Amino acid sequence: MNALMKDFSLSAVVAGFIATVISYAGPLVIIFQAATAGGMAHDVLSSWVWTISIGSGVLGILLSVRYRVPIIIAWSAPGSALLVTMLPDITLNEAVGAYIVTSVVVLLVGLSGAFDRIINRLPVAIAAGMLAGILFRFGTGLFVSVREQPWLVLAMFGTYLLFKRALPRYAVLAVLIVGVTITIASGELRSEALVIGLATPVWITPDFSWQVILNIAFPLVMVALTGQFVPGMAVLRNDGYDTPASPLISSSALASLLLAPFGCHGLNLAAITAAICTGRESHENPSKRYVAGISGGVFYLLLGIFGATLVSIFTAFPAALIAALAGLALLAAIGGALSAAMAVPADREAALITFLVTASGMSFLGLSAAFWGLIFGISAHLLLGLRKPTPVLSGANGRKEQPAR
Repeated sequence: MNALMKDFSLSAVVAGFIATVISYAGPLVIIFQAATAGGMAHDVLSSWVWTISIGSGVLGILLSVRYRVPIIIAWSAPGSALLVTMLPDITLNEAVGAYIVTSVVVLLVGLSGAFDRIINRLPVAIAAGMLAGILFRFGTGLFVSVREQPWLVLAMFGTYLLFKRALPRYAVLAVLIVGVTITIASGELRSEALVIGLATPVWITPDFSWQVILNIAFPLVMVALTGQFVPGMAVLRNDGYDTPASPLISSSALASLLLAPFGCHGLNLAAITAAICTGRESHENPSKRYVAGISGGVFYLLLGIFGATLVSIFTAFPAALIAALAGLALLAAIGGALSAAMAVPADREAALITFLVTASGMSFLGLSAAFWGLIFGISAHLLLGLRKPTPVLSGANGRKEQPAR
């Protein structure tokens, strides 16, 4: 506790808070879409929000303290999107059965240590290109939102630049304060949407159907490993943290397994929001950024307990504020990832291909753009890295000679 108090910083706490806000801003909307598609009861939806929030919070705090690294745990947004299309045709009990199978498979991968071997062989430039591609849409979203709320977004952008020059550690905090102040002053805050309400867990008895397991569990496993843990580890590696992947995967899978009967569809290592906590904006000293992971976990717990209140907060603020906040908070992470992707001349083209495929947002065979970005990038890396055969010349006397060097 003394060490935590000594390492405490307002910038790290703010980074954790913003990471939590962004975690809820987009992915939570997808969960509500899935719940609507499946005709889910309000108490069951509340339980779902409670499980992913409490699980993410407890895990994030424990892992950040254990490894002294800003570990941000979140639920799978692509996994939530998958459920939007699946839940109308299956029962919630069958979905929970698939969640359990998914967690067991990911747990076995984590315990085997196979993921560590894979991630250690992944070229740094390829991983950085994928990360830049994932974050790209958040950067462009900042400027797209100018069309919706020009004065709000431009004021936030101007505030960011001014504080980046004078007090860079507090630039994102200043942006948040200015954005909220303008929203309230302009009457854009929909206060009638704000309510106070607690979330409680609801038990859902699992039902195991092999068809549903094949349709849900396999895609969820692929999304978890390639779309969440690979970019999540890339974020940590990009900022100099060599935390082993296996304990993070195993812990997340075990928590998901325990919470699955209450609606949790999977907890993963965060990538996008983690980039906010692992960079300089969190703290100049990398060894003190773990406070951001703890901070994020605490906010997860608070927001998870007040599930109904949480939902109302995000409906009360304009979407442009969240988009601008996410884009500005991730600018440094995008720049760092692009720099790392282009740093190795030999891997520059493969990294560029990885970035373009990932940034395209394509989806093929039910697998995400991040997965295909890796496939295309690694393929390019291997093909371009093949050594060309050395030409052999015949001399005047008919003997084979090596070319002059």
